Amino acid sequence: MSAHSIASARSRPPAVVILSDSARALAETVAELVGGEIHGAVLRTSDAPVSFEKADDHLRALFLAGTPIVAVMAAGAVIRLLAPVLSDKRSEPPVLALAEDGSSVVPLLGGHHGANDLARMIASAISGHAAVTTAGDLAFGIALDAPPSGYRLENPDHAKSVMADLIAGEPARIEGNAPWLEASGLATAPDARIRLTVSARSGPAEAGELLYRPKTLVLGMGSERGAPQDEAIDLAERVLAEAGVSPLALAAVASVDLKADETAIHAVADHFGVPARFFTAPRLEEERGRLENPSEIVFAEIGCHGVAEGAALAAVGGDGVFRLAKRKSARVTAAIGEAVAPIDPETIGRARGTLFVVGIGPGQAEWRSPEVSSMIAASSDLVGYSLYLDLLGPLAAGRVRHDFDLGAEEKRVRHAMELAGEGRTVSLVCSGDAGIYAMATLVFELLDKGELSGGARRIAIACSPGISALQGAAARAGAPLGHDFCTISLSDLLTPWEDIVRRVEAAARGDFVIAFYNPVSRKRRTQLAYAREELLRHRPAETPVILATNLGRPQETVRIVTLGDLQVDDVDMLTVVLVGSSNSRVVTTGDGRRHVYTPRGYARKDGTGIAQ
Repeated sequence: MSAHSIASARSRPPAVVILSDSARALAETVAELVGGEIHGAVLRTSDAPVSFEKADDHLRALFLAGTPIVAVMAAGAVIRLLAPVLSDKRSEPPVLALAEDGSSVVPLLGGHHGANDLARMIASAISGHAAVTTAGDLAFGIALDAPPSGYRLENPDHAKSVMADLIAGEPARIEGNAPWLEASGLATAPDARIRLTVSARSGPAEAGELLYRPKTLVLGMGSERGAPQDEAIDLAERVLAEAGVSPLALAAVASVDLKADETAIHAVADHFGVPARFFTAPRLEEERGRLENPSEIVFAEIGCHGVAEGAALAAVGGDGVFRLAKRKSARVTAAIGEAVAPIDPETIGRARGTLFVVGIGPGQAEWRSPEVSSMIAASSDLVGYSLYLDLLGPLAAGRVRHDFDLGAEEKRVRHAMELAGEGRTVSLVCSGDAGIYAMATLVFELLDKGELSGGARRIAIACSPGISALQGAAARAGAPLGHDFCTISLSDLLTPWEDIVRRVEAAARGDFVIAFYNPVSRKRRTQLAYAREELLRHRPAETPVILATNLGRPQETVRIVTLGDLQVDDVDMLTVVLVGSSNSRVVTTGDGRRHVYTPRGYARKDGTGIAQ
């Protein structure tokens, strides 16, 4: 799955940034209003879903990641903090400063990327004042360099000089169908030097002209299985050139849903920066009477008489027409449909379903990666064990939850994949890392077995790592994983006990540091005792053992005992057990805290104890 596909699945939720709990109530109101998440300074806020230590580093990271920012702090402070990373105004996310008493909402950056509208919405809800200062917005009620959804400006570099002339009082001439321009406060004249043109026709803008492309075109495409991406892109460019239209007027690339996983189709969509949308074969067959090149061969194979032409017409609607009928290359077909008005791609066909398989670590926001948070924010649906979904806090707001009890893992994973097969964007939420004793393996196992619907087999899948119990326990205890280590699950629910015995014996002989997952359960009390006795045959009784329970949560406990003193009753189902190697050591720091480390051998490397 491409980075473009992930980023465009859904816009990032705003970060509502506060420096103290005095702004908490206002921040909660704003976060709920904009679907955002509260980010709080760790020293002066309590229990913020996301916390940070240094405001400058955190704000800059959010800005560079393209995250909209609503900062409850002084406007000047926000400007100074972000100054080192400011560059191109066309790529910046919305940044707003909100007075702590809610009296003023100031869009500082990204006014044409939604900051002005966001400021007005927040101000209206909290009875504040939106301090919009963008000249175009104030003079005409619109931003000429940031047209509304469904339009794209061909020559944004010309916008500054044209807007300056218009603000100075020079009239404009509007050409093409542009209700949003005609409803503005622009002064117009039929012979004006300045032209505001709305057209899908290809060709450069002229001097004194702002050229807007209405997204009225859809590129319908069909392809053989495994068709080359370069061939598909080349054909797409050729048909656009033959039709005499600008690629900026494309709203989407469309095809039949049987091609939802076809890389050539997605390569074309990514090439032009538009979404790919898909229709069922019965829906395309409804366009049979309007096709110019119906094919009985295609009908016999998939149930409709045309893919490229059918998809183009289905996408542009009953009032739409062909801009160019089917053209073909060796393994790809393409046609262009044109609608009477700009098209919202979300309203045509459906997207290829996407499944994000994410690990949220122990659950708290500080140990959750930004990529995982972005994936969850991009999702329409969340699937997981109820506790894991609860741990997401505000990040789960506005998304459909599909809660499952512990157990029935295959049912949970299959449900997530089938939801994605319907064209939704789904996050399968796991604790720790989704690929370590968790659900990622089952996702690919079900794909391998083929026991899924056609739609579920064609979904896009992206996995993102999380902090595992192994990593969390090691970090809390010191550095026990400084040398070779392994993990072994002691649960014989899915693995035969004979296999577990062989692995424990091999790890003991190999002198690995060992992380034992699932060490005990209510009914399973003998496996950990066996592992202890086997390990005592190969390493000293003084070997340190780390018992880490409820990592990253308020009830967290981390204890260090010796292998000889390890008791099964000291361990429960929420505990991960790390057993050191024969080289692992315990060291006590000046504050009296004990830590475990496993030397890697740096001291032997040069005889000084310092790695070279």
